[in-house]
Amino acid sequence: MSLDCPGGGASLIPKTIVVGRGFSLGANVFSTGRPVHRRVVAGRSRRYTWCVQRPATVKPDLREKGAPVNGQPQTSDRRLFVQLLAFGGCTRTEPLIDALGGAAVDAVLYEDLNDPGGIALLTMSEDPDFFLGTLRPLLHTDPFSPLVSKPEYTMFGRTYSIGYEPDLEDVLIDRPRKRALNPACPWAVWYPLRRRGSFVQLSAEDQRGILMEHGTIGRAFVEADYAYDIRLACHGLDKLDNDFVVGLIGKELHPLSAIVQAMRATRQTSQYMESLGPFFVGKAAWQSKV
Repeated sequence: MSLDCPGGGASLIPKTIVVGRGFSLGANVFSTGRPVHRRVVAGRSRRYTWCVQRPATVKPDLREKGAPVNGQPQTSDRRLFVQLLAFGGCTRTEPLIDALGGAAVDAVLYEDLNDPGGIALLTMSEDPDFFLGTLRPLLHTDPFSPLVSKPEYTMFGRTYSIGYEPDLEDVLIDRPRKRALNPACPWAVWYPLRRRGSFVQLSAEDQRGILMEHGTIGRAFVEADYAYDIRLACHGLDKLDNDFVVGLIGKELHPLSAIVQAMRATRQTSQYMESLGPFFVGKAAWQSKV
């Protein structure tokens, strides 16, 4: 038997509780919606149904947010989606470069340091349909179709803001493209990571302190022109349930290894990291124009 809540519309919902033999309800249950049982000597099972207020919902604000500019908030609905796909069985990169050059895509073709026949293709677009409507058909044609996919290195994510960016559009769109497509920085290390659930249970202040330690190391490498990062969120976009994808870009390989080593000593990595990797290490054989 269903119960309607007259006059309440969608804001009131029915709630039912069954009181077994030997128990009764406190008098305040109908006003608070929080039953209070008290022992009685005798009684029969009874079902009580009453109306309670439905919790209010607020429309989620999915916009990216940056630091205020001239007292005005920065918001944006733009973001860049980035994907790394790895393949084996490549003996010559020239046919791939020719095909990419005529495809009008934002992309980087990497040669895999750890696989003599390995390559990886990094692509990016503001429209996620690009990866299915444009990239997918391209990969099903020569010279890509004979290659052997290495799905363990597949990574996909989106640029995001943390609320402090002085130039939101640059962080979300321009800077990641420039870093990935910079011909002066051909070396790259790409990897996914997953934090422990205990990290999100920390207070906002503790989280900021942990991330600041991590960020200080990163800024030191950027200011020295050793390494640059591309940070992507991949919540719900990764088959292994990773949280982020990180790309480290640089002129030389050694600084990219050194920054990973330096990060190992931080609280975030040593205490709150569930997993890192696998790591794809490569050097750009071709990059599209910025």
